[in-house]
Amino acid sequence: MQMVIRKSIGRIALISLTLTMMAACSGTDADGNGKGRNAREVGYVVVNPQAVPVPTELGGRVAASATSEVRPQISGVILKRNFAEGSYVRAGQPLFEIDPSLYRAAVNQAAADLASAQATANTAATKADRYRPLAEIEAVAKQDYTDAQGQAQVARAAVAQRRAALDTARINLRFTTVPAPISGRIGRSLFTKGALVSAGQAEPLAIIQSTDPVYVDMQQSSADLTRLRRSFASGGMQNGSTAVHLRLEDGSEYPQTGQVQFSEVTVDEATGSVTLRARFPNPQGLLLPGMFVTAIFDQAINPNAFLIPQQALQRDFDGTPFVYLVGKDNKAERRKVVTDRTAGANWVVTGGLKAGDRIITQGTSGLAHGAAIKPVPASRAQVPGGAAAKAKPTAKAGG
Repeated sequence: MQMVIRKSIGRIALISLTLTMMAACSGTDADGNGKGRNAREVGYVVVNPQAVPVPTELGGRVAASATSEVRPQISGVILKRNFAEGSYVRAGQPLFEIDPSLYRAAVNQAAADLASAQATANTAATKADRYRPLAEIEAVAKQDYTDAQGQAQVARAAVAQRRAALDTARINLRFTTVPAPISGRIGRSLFTKGALVSAGQAEPLAIIQSTDPVYVDMQQSSADLTRLRRSFASGGMQNGSTAVHLRLEDGSEYPQTGQVQFSEVTVDEATGSVTLRARFPNPQGLLLPGMFVTAIFDQAINPNAFLIPQQALQRDFDGTPFVYLVGKDNKAERRKVVTDRTAGANWVVTGGLKAGDRIITQGTSGLAHGAAIKPVPASRAQVPGGAAAKAKPTAKAGG
């Protein structure tokens, strides 16, 4: 009898031990919330919408802020060149000297003509003054006095003409020295000493370009600009910054920051694009007219975008992006999102998320939709294998 009782007690103990082991291996607790030991521990971050700039990259060309062709205003032979090719010249600086002999002689002749006209005018005026009292007492015919007055007026007009001719001759003499119209960097001289130049010639003597500051002309398609303006009108986008950064042809970044000045009001019919112009300081002369650059600036700001760590985003076989979220009852929830670019170490998500979502960023390898998880903040260390970390006491300072 005792033997039977002992066997029964052994069977009951074995059954109890088996049930206990099964309960310990189960992935759910009494409430069925997936909080058992086998629930995978994952790290998450809470996301909220924020204003994120929308960067725009446009190709552009550097253009001088001012360009002037140095041209002669008179005809003559070049006697001297007063600048070094490629040097910096200032406005008003003499660049070329043209033979002034003929123009100096013209000034002298104009001065003599003016003196002669002034003498004639003085004689006519004196005659008219003498005729006035005689005409009043009718000692001379009134017609004679009228004629004398007319001759005096003609003589005064001749003086004005001769004075204008003298001014013109002096201006032409001054034009024998060709000055710099603007300050800037001057190119090579297209005419040498001894060359005959004229006011109507096709080629300039030289070209001056002002390269500090410079302009960068960028081309943006009219379709993109129209789409952006509609986003502004609907409130989906906000105006961005006018600050512009440049990437040079060798891939380096230009150290100076520019500002967008304006955009054209017409579309180029040949290219279907609109020109935007930015202004850049160029104290070192690194930017040269005609250089190709890439302009980068925040043309707009998305006020309702989400930034999520790059490791949180995955893609389907067809390339559709998705993320895992901490769902209801601590189950992993797979959700498709909309994103087309990154910002630093984050993806910019513009659709598929809402404020307060908990995005799983750690422990996503092999994770499936609906899997039981144990979410912890991503800043907390994750334990491999999903086992809960046992906190160890640490020595306090001064303990």
